Amino acid sequence: MGVKLRRHREIPERPVPGTELLAAEAVRLEVGGRPLLAGAAARVAAGEVVALLGPNGAGKSTLLSVLAGDIRPDSGGVTLRGRPPSDYDAAELALHRALLPQSAALSFPFPADEVVRMGRAPWAGTAAAAEDAAAVAEAMAATESTAFAGRPFTSLSGGERARVALARVLAQRTPLLLLDEPTAALDLRHQELVLRVARARAAAGDGVVVVLHDLSLAAAYADRVVLLTDGATVADGPVAEVLRAPLLSEVYGHPVEVLAHPRTGVPLVLPERG
Repeated sequence: MGVKLRRHREIPERPVPGTELLAAEAVRLEVGGRPLLAGAAARVAAGEVVALLGPNGAGKSTLLSVLAGDIRPDSGGVTLRGRPPSDYDAAELALHRALLPQSAALSFPFPADEVVRMGRAPWAGTAAAAEDAAAVAEAMAATESTAFAGRPFTSLSGGERARVALARVLAQRTPLLLLDEPTAALDLRHQELVLRVARARAAAGDGVVVVLHDLSLAAAYADRVVLLTDGATVADGPVAEVLRAPLLSEVYGHPVEVLAHPRTGVPLVLPERG
């Protein structure tokens, strides 16, 4: 039996701001006879934050998994830096994009900083491995999780686990971040922190795709919004163009008001209440 050689992994070049990193068009996916995606589309360029929005069951998390290359769609085109995700092996894919799933499941009591260090695994054997310690420290500082670096992950609260999980993704230092509901378990302060971190990564030239439920949070931090319903993209554009009361009221099945913040002018999305 021959020995299978491991493909040499080169450190990806940093993208030029504005360069398209990821694109999906007319994506369709059916599981068990049920359509999960039925014409979904999204794109993200280096240097921008894109929010995936839509009601429960709209297909946001499924589309994110397709964008990450974890799920292959039945039809439609997906490209990551000009190549289909299936063209990458797992190790190479992890150098180009980092995925934060909805839940951080880990049953072993690894210290929190060791969980974050797992994000550096793709860089083992490359010149970037020399940055491991700095990357872990920087990521934990950015997520305000340094204080519990030595505590077992399994002993942390839900919000603390969420911040450690985000730190792991940040430590991976890829040019593309895919974040699935990163604010779900967090208090107000840390919701804002997570989106500030996303904006900082975009300012540094990375692309960020984030699934959110808080429409006003998306309005405050995203450059563009992709709005989904029933597995299809119904709008894709700048925040002010997509977050309009008639469209949101129709998509979410509940009347909303969209007001301009009195100081910043950023849209505030509020449900109408009797």
